[in-house]
Amino acid sequence: MAKLSNSIEDFLNSLLEDADGILEIQRSKISDRFNCAPSQINYVLTTRFTPYKGYYVESRRGGGGYIRIVRVEIKNKNRMEKIFNDEIGDSITKDKADQLIDELINLEYLSEREGEIIKILISDRSLNKAMESKNQIRADILKNILLVILQ
Repeated sequence: MAKLSNSIEDFLNSLLEDADGILEIQRSKISDRFNCAPSQINYVLTTRFTPYKGYYVESRRGGGGYIRIVRVEIKNKNRMEKIFNDEIGDSITKDKADQLIDELINLEYLSEREGEIIKILISDRSLNKAMESKNQIRADILKNILLVILQ
């Protein structure tokens, strides 16, 4: 399984290189090429193309569905690692996320308006249907937003 995952990762990285860091491709074409289930593609995307590693991944399912992978250059990797691992982790509460956003506003990484928009995006009200997993979803959303803002 690892060999197949490595091959898929290498293939996608090669396509990303050719496409100057932005790739849009259909999941079915990749799974056909490697003669594997689409879930294998999902596994590679969620484990190898993460915000922490400098990737933003967007996916739409269905017949006309696609995967868009964007490689984001991280200028201050140590700072990003600290924020992602120490501050956010796999889960973050609303209060802790708000404190982190307020600090990014104080450091002038975010404007007041951007901070307020992000706070609304990750609020309990916005994530009310997630119930038990809202802190994990909040962490994922926050990491993806910060990946773009802190590049």
